[in-house]
Amino acid sequence: MKKSLIAAALAATFITGCSEPQTSKTQVQPAPTAPIAATTEKAELGSFGVDLAARNEAVKPGDDFFMYASGTWYDNYSMPADKTRYGAFSALAERSEDRVKVIIEEIAARKDLNADEKLVADFYNAYMDTKALNKLGITPIKPLLTQISEISSTDDLAKMFGQSWLTGVKAPLGGGMWFNRLDPNKYEMSLGAGGLGLPDRSYYLEDSERFVNTRSAYVAHIADMLKFADLDNANERAQAILELETKIAQGHWPREKRRNRDLTLNQIKRDELSTAYPDFNWDAYFAQTGYKVPQLNVSQPEPIKAMIELINQEDLAVWKDYLTYHAISGNANLLSEDIFNTNFAFFGKELNGQQEPRPRWKRAIDEMSSTNSLGFAIGKIYVARYFPESSKQQMSELVENLRTALGERIDNLEWMGAETKVNARAKLAAFVPKIGYPDVWQSYEGLTISDNDLIGNVKNMREFFQAESVAKELQKTDRNRWGMTPQRVNAYYNSSFNEIVFPAAILQPPFFDPNADAAVNYGGIGAVIGHEMGHGFDDQGSKSDENGIQRNWWTDADRAAFDAKADQLAAQYNKYEPIEGNFVNGRNSLGENIGDVGGLAMAYHAYKLSLNGKEAPVIDGVTGDQRFFLAWAQVWKEKRTEQSMLNQLRGGTHAPGRFRAQAPRNHDAWYKAFDVKPGDELYLPEDQRVRIW
Repeated sequence: MKKSLIAAALAATFITGCSEPQTSKTQVQPAPTAPIAATTEKAELGSFGVDLAARNEAVKPGDDFFMYASGTWYDNYSMPADKTRYGAFSALAERSEDRVKVIIEEIAARKDLNADEKLVADFYNAYMDTKALNKLGITPIKPLLTQISEISSTDDLAKMFGQSWLTGVKAPLGGGMWFNRLDPNKYEMSLGAGGLGLPDRSYYLEDSERFVNTRSAYVAHIADMLKFADLDNANERAQAILELETKIAQGHWPREKRRNRDLTLNQIKRDELSTAYPDFNWDAYFAQTGYKVPQLNVSQPEPIKAMIELINQEDLAVWKDYLTYHAISGNANLLSEDIFNTNFAFFGKELNGQQEPRPRWKRAIDEMSSTNSLGFAIGKIYVARYFPESSKQQMSELVENLRTALGERIDNLEWMGAETKVNARAKLAAFVPKIGYPDVWQSYEGLTISDNDLIGNVKNMREFFQAESVAKELQKTDRNRWGMTPQRVNAYYNSSFNEIVFPAAILQPPFFDPNADAAVNYGGIGAVIGHEMGHGFDDQGSKSDENGIQRNWWTDADRAAFDAKADQLAAQYNKYEPIEGNFVNGRNSLGENIGDVGGLAMAYHAYKLSLNGKEAPVIDGVTGDQRFFLAWAQVWKEKRTEQSMLNQLRGGTHAPGRFRAQAPRNHDAWYKAFDVKPGDELYLPEDQRVRIW
């Protein structure tokens, strides 16, 4: 539940989310007179940037555009034993991992290291020393387990929950520093409900055979983990933990409700918190965090009250067992292989269908690559080696082309009135793009890392970033901060800063290739840019203005028109059923779906502007429009285990890639490009095609 200032930029929305605030209007650039041109070098995929061999031309595009674009690949790809999902994102993530591995191993082999490089080398060596970890077993967390065993009151529970940022242990309530939604120049503590071990409340509350079996396996897993702490009656204790987590789940809001920014904005003064949310020792809780907390936001009021009631009503012994289990499970990746493998048997194999753990070096890179770890120390080297400034320049041009396209589309919207268009244009002009890497790199001065104490290293890292967060609590928000490292294959929109962020690692094929055809780059990274811009205008992002302030800048009539279109899109996605009886949650994934549909429209518009009135050439028998939509669909090619698909449906905010690839069914140009007609399974009559942006 804990989120530090360092992670605050993740108050954002991903595609899979300036020393002074940049809130002034940016001059919109004119449309380019020529496309982002391919060079004389060859594209990485195929002859122009799309893998035509991945297609299954026996499938009609209008019946299943995902399988048409990627069906041959899908039918012939065998999932590796250490994966639960594989696709375009996975391939790029693997490339990034391989590059990072080379960087780290080169550093670890050298003696003449600077301060940041030594931190990287020592942490990696400590992580990779399985012989030492196996010898230690559960010993590294014995002090934590002793602390839990000595809990004797609900006040002690409050203290333990307040330490979740340090211990890695789940808590039913908690929070961290975020942005003040009514004044993004300030930080503000945000509180919410958490504490579940399974991916979503539905795993506890639904009585289908699938979920009953999962819960049974979860109880067996909890018992196995408790045995590492030498607890007796492990099976009975495990059952009691499941029953406690079920009560926690009953108190949670459904995910689609937790998305609603109107419901999750509930600011309160600190000295009023105990009156509004009594019977919990807030002083004890906040004392563990170090924050002063003059004011905070309670993002989930009713669930917080439900959690407080549980804290006071449930047997203290069960809470202690709950904390003991989550202390072991939450730190399993840092302990001996027998503990890790026991944890993996449930969370990897049972819950996700992953047959084997990922290689340890990949797990080490995962541990090191976040914003609250050594990710920026590694990312600085990654950028120097793998991200040419020419890519940043081309990306900047694409962003401005998309800004131009969206501006023209806003001007031409029939459902939006003039007053709201002025505000929408102001927000568009104020978008701040961040491309590749931060202008100001994270400092690690004062951080201590050892080459033989993994748990100690993680503890030091958590304390380092928490101290940095506490020091900044009452300062002006840091707009130089990135919520992702450069080697991360993703992108995000941060509504509080009205910024769109594209790390270096995503700026590669199939998303972006300087040697690819323009249609491909617009259908790939162009639509990704449009997607992130679209989050500023989706059902929740549209509740903040050009300065990142949450306020209503719409007329009532325009908002009603927008909501009607959003409802139509939610209903469209609700019909997708990847697993029998389990559908896409069109309401929970609505922001991402608006981003996809709107982003495609913006990118297509920008692509047409780039042609300057000329016809695109036909390449290898494929027209420009076909190349554009194929590029989009192949971005979303993926294969999943069924368990992973279920987790995505219940616990994720994105529709699975198979259905994101079908977003073109809302665009008239796609119908013409692929001769889609009534009777085709994806065909939508014109009045049912959702056109928002």
